[in-house]
Amino acid sequence: MKHLPRTFLSLVLGLLASISLVNTAHAQDQIRRGRALLQEFCTPCHAIGRTGVSHRAPPFSQLGRNFDLDQFPRLLERGISSTHPGMPEFKFSEDDAHAAAAYLRSIQR
Repeated sequence: MKHLPRTFLSLVLGLLASISLVNTAHAQDQIRRGRALLQEFCTPCHAIGRTGVSHRAPPFSQLGRNFDLDQFPRLLERGISSTHPGMPEFKFSEDDAHAAAAYLRSIQR
């Protein structure tokens, strides 16, 4: 079996590390964007952080206990509405829905 030159192995390892950093940065951007969206639309009623007190609705840090967060983006794309009159209907783009779900996954307790 032939041995690969060290420079080639170093190049491959460097490339893999770069890809990993790009993926991590993208995930962090998704989480930040998701937080900004939920902060804009949901903070009047929901606590959107890992901690905090909700005023009239469940805190988002506990949403994963009773709800499948993998299904959440699809619901946001179709539009979420509630039976109580104070909550308006929300409809997100596919990218925004995935960003919101990424943020929600990051804060579950």
